[in-house]
Amino acid sequence: MRIILRVFRESVDQALQQLRANKLRTFLSLLGITIGIFCIIAVLSAVDSLEDNIKGSFEQLGNDVLYISKLPWGEDPGQSYWKYFQRPVPDIEDYEVIKTRVSSASDVSFMVRIGSRTIKHRSNSVQGAFVFGATYEYADLFNMEFESGRYYSPYEYENGSNKILLGYNIAEELFGTLDPVGRNVKLMGKTMQVIGVLKKSGKALVNPLDYDDAIFISYTLAKKVADVRQRNNPWGTQLNVKASDNVDVEELRDEVTGVLRAHHRLKPRESDDFSLNEISIITQFLDSIFGVLNVAGMLIGAFAILIGIFSVANIMFVTVKERTNIIGIKKAIGAKRYFILLEFLIEAIVLCVLGGIFGLLMVFVTMKIIGSAIDFAMYLPLKNAIIGLLLSVIIGLIAGFIPANQASRMDPVEAMRQ
Repeated sequence: MRIILRVFRESVDQALQQLRANKLRTFLSLLGITIGIFCIIAVLSAVDSLEDNIKGSFEQLGNDVLYISKLPWGEDPGQSYWKYFQRPVPDIEDYEVIKTRVSSASDVSFMVRIGSRTIKHRSNSVQGAFVFGATYEYADLFNMEFESGRYYSPYEYENGSNKILLGYNIAEELFGTLDPVGRNVKLMGKTMQVIGVLKKSGKALVNPLDYDDAIFISYTLAKKVADVRQRNNPWGTQLNVKASDNVDVEELRDEVTGVLRAHHRLKPRESDDFSLNEISIITQFLDSIFGVLNVAGMLIGAFAILIGIFSVANIMFVTVKERTNIIGIKKAIGAKRYFILLEFLIEAIVLCVLGGIFGLLMVFVTMKIIGSAIDFAMYLPLKNAIIGLLLSVIIGLIAGFIPANQASRMDPVEAMRQ
């Protein structure tokens, strides 16, 4: 063990001497490794950053929530358009029957999309604000957060009070620096009081719960100010069911399916006229896309690394040639073959690891620059840094084996003569 440590120390010293003595040659040889590691790890890190951002956004929707709609998320609706077109839109009656009969659900919410409207406060107005009418449970189910103010009280919801929630951008455009909470606005011919401003959405690349340009009113109020009947609503509805604690989503799915089939009076042989969707459908689809992107990054970097392997192998052949006399002397005084082999292998690995470290530094700096430029979180994960270093070691072993093996097989007498 002591001999191996000594060989390792001497090999590291010789690798560093090689760098100092032949800066340009070593730099050019390691450039391929640096570029190869940069290409692979940069693509892996970019894909990981993208994946974490997008999946993190969809996780806001909840892994334990069922989304009931006409269309399934997992197949192309164009292939069975007429079948899905004939299905009924989830309605308030579906919401009420699920809420009453499904024991494995902790929350059930229903939301109707009313469409774009103009909202006014004194002389200021905002056009194109999208109005939603939601049942009382919607805030709890999707963990709505407020910049200021509050959600409806049960009394305000039940009585359809003229209370309104504003998205962050709507409130800013309408009131500027003024506090909107408690002020009156005009919407859909009614005077309504602002009771809350929703928290500004994050900087996620995909934000399925982006309420910045939205207006929320209670469903009971929506019935008073708009036609919320499903057959007359081109914007559609949203019906969501959240599983209770310690209840499996599959168990919830089975119970919801049975309740809705009974409510829709479907015969045993009839197919469901609704779809129960989960976020896992989207995340599985994303996994396949990100897998392809990772493979593409590997292929791009593999070409650069191949060039790097030949470059490092070349510099090691030159190194063996320059030290032929020293190799002969070492073998003549008793150095074993594995000692020489190990010495040159370690030197090749050290050179490649140095190239890999430079590549990782380039990735780190690039991720920081891109992240600050596009206002999107980009980073170098620890696992990718480890992958880069392991690849560098493997490249060193491959590139250094033939030159090291050649050096270890030299005849000591012949080597000393050269």
